[in-house]
Amino acid sequence: MDHAATPEAPPDPSVAAPPRHGRARRLIAWVLLGLLAALLFVPLLWPVPEVPGAVEPRELAGPDSLFVEVGGVEHHYVRSGTGGRVVIFLHGFGASTFSWRDTLPDIAARATAIAFDRPGFGLTERKLRGEWEGPNPYSPTTQADNVIGLMDELGISQAVLVGHSAGGTIAVLAAARHPERVSGLVLEAPAIYTEGGAPRFVRPLLATPQARRIGPLIVRRALAGDTGERLVRAAWADPSAVTDEVIEGYRAPLAIRDWDRALWELTIAPRPDRAADALDSIECPVLVVAGTEDGTVPYADSARVAEVLGARLATFEDTGHIPHEERPERFATELFRFLDELDPACQS
Repeated sequence: MDHAATPEAPPDPSVAAPPRHGRARRLIAWVLLGLLAALLFVPLLWPVPEVPGAVEPRELAGPDSLFVEVGGVEHHYVRSGTGGRVVIFLHGFGASTFSWRDTLPDIAARATAIAFDRPGFGLTERKLRGEWEGPNPYSPTTQADNVIGLMDELGISQAVLVGHSAGGTIAVLAAARHPERVSGLVLEAPAIYTEGGAPRFVRPLLATPQARRIGPLIVRRALAGDTGERLVRAAWADPSAVTDEVIEGYRAPLAIRDWDRALWELTIAPRPDRAADALDSIECPVLVVAGTEDGTVPYADSARVAEVLGARLATFEDTGHIPHEERPERFATELFRFLDELDPACQS
């Protein structure tokens, strides 16, 4: 007797997937675990050689170099002139007292001019994690307080602060936190709205042991060699005007032991205060200086700072990020004009 063929039942979706699918998922899981392990452990094993021929900061000191301990860190500074007014110069990122080489002699003719190396730069001591007590010396807030600490150590009651780029940020914070000690501000291409460093939400990742291990290598690649030279030249409106002597002056501190590790500490340092928020607290007279061809801190940002503070804006045409190096004579003229406008009774 013939029977019709029994139709095949449809697959039951509740039945587990074939074994080969399970093996594929397990393989993917193991690959992901392997990648995660590599991310966690390879950076810790990556060899980080010492800076070749590294020296201590004092070994590079010049005949005018002076040192003073502020906040547990030995700061390098230079001092010129004996005038009644005291003008303190704060350099920008990647710079040092060398940046003010053409400015200090001019200012010293009419004032006491002091320039110092901020922590992480120049010949100032490179403290590393676990070596400092108290506040992080690389934090902008600590740096601002240490400007006043430097003044205390040198017996200076009041001063005009001249801050370039990131140094302008420190100058604003110092004036906001210690208004009675700052009689005037000169903000040159101030990095107020153009904050440097890593975004705030990224910094916790950059502070992990893995990032601390490979971070100095990233710093070396960014600032040493041809890359660093290009960064210096790019700061000028006319890169061809940057001489070999200028390049060597900027490179000199890169021979200091742990310069790369210290600069990484500065990059990840906490930033509890924003300079932009501190502008409303500024009480002293302010001059803002800016180059129209600034590719680092846009001219519009500097103009905005001047508008918020009601300050005079000195515009340097055909000038890049460092007017005091590109146009030193004009910069000195603007600074003298500002000093003459200050109330003499407010000067130390």
